[in-house]
Amino acid sequence: MATSAVQSSYAEEEEHRVASKAARLRRIEHRLYNAPEGLRVSDLARDCGVTRRTIYRDLEALESMGVPIWEDSGRFGINRATYLSTIRLNLNETVALYFAARLLAHHSDEHNPHTVSALDKLAAGMPAGTVAEHIARVADLVRERPVRTAYVRILEVLTLAWAEQRMVRLRYRAPNRELTERDVAPYFIEVSRSAPAAYVIGHDRLRAAIRTFKIERIETAELLDESYTVPTDFDPYAFLARAWGVMDETEVEVQVRFSARVAPQIRESLWHHSQRLTELANGGCELVMTIGGIREVLPWILGWGADAEVLAPPALCAEVQAHARRMVALYDGGQAS
Repeated sequence: MATSAVQSSYAEEEEHRVASKAARLRRIEHRLYNAPEGLRVSDLARDCGVTRRTIYRDLEALESMGVPIWEDSGRFGINRATYLSTIRLNLNETVALYFAARLLAHHSDEHNPHTVSALDKLAAGMPAGTVAEHIARVADLVRERPVRTAYVRILEVLTLAWAEQRMVRLRYRAPNRELTERDVAPYFIEVSRSAPAAYVIGHDRLRAAIRTFKIERIETAELLDESYTVPTDFDPYAFLARAWGVMDETEVEVQVRFSARVAPQIRESLWHHSQRLTELANGGCELVMTIGGIREVLPWILGWGADAEVLAPPALCAEVQAHARRMVALYDGGQAS
C-alpha cells in the first residue's frame, strides 16, 4: 500500500513537472516573439523563476520543436519571418476558420501566396475528410487568380511595419490626384466589407493627422528605421464604428425606405450596428443608420435598384437621382443631364 502511494505521488510530481515545463516553454516562446531586440538568458531565468542552465535547455528544446531561435551577442530571439506558431483547433473551430477562408476567397480578387500557404497548412493539419478537402479547394481557388507581385510586396512591407511599429514611406496616388510621398505610422490594417480592398490606417506626417490609405493605390512602400508608438487613446474599432466600410467621414443619418419585395432580406441582416428598423403597413420597412459619410453606402443603396428610396440626407438622395438619370440616358441612348 505504501509503495503504491509513493508511486502515485511520484507520478503526480512527474506530471506536474512536465506540465510546468510545457507552460514555461510557451512563456519563453511568447516572450521572445514579442521582444524584437532579443532577451538575455538571465532575463528569461528571472522571469520564469529557474536557473540559467534550465533556460539554455529550454531554448534547445524550442529549437528541436522547430522554433527559429537566433542568438546575437548574448541575446536570444525568434526569427519572425520564418516563425510558425503552434495552434491546436477542434473540428468546430476549424470550420469557423473555413468560413473565414471562404469569405476571404469571395472577397479577394488576386492570388496572395501567403493566403494560399496559410490555407494549405490549415488543410494539411486536419484529418483527411470533407472539411480538409474543401479548405484545400479554397486554396486552389485563390491560387488560380492572377498574381500582383507589387501589391503582395507592398502588403508585406506594411505588415512588417505594423507588427514592429516602424514608420513606412509610401508613394500614394489617390484618384484624380498627383502622386504624393507620405511617411506613415501604420496603426491598423483593415479589409473593407463592401469591396475587395484592403486599407492601412495610420498617422500621416504630411497631413499631421490620421488618414486611411487604400493599399491598391500605393505604388511603393519603403520600411524605415524610425519607430513609433500607437497612442493609447487610439482604438481602431471605435475609429471604424461609424464607417459603412472603412472611410470615417462626417457623421450623417441615412434613412432608406425598402419595398415589400426586398424587406425580408433587409430584416434578416444586421447592416450596421447603429441601425433602427421600422415596419411599414404595406409590408416594406424603413432603415435608419448613423454612419460616417455617404460615399461608401451609395453603391450598396444603388444595388437595391427601385426597391430602395433614399429619404435622407438630401445629398445622398441627390446622388442616387443623378445616377438614375445617367442610367436612363445610357439605356435610352440619350444624353445624361
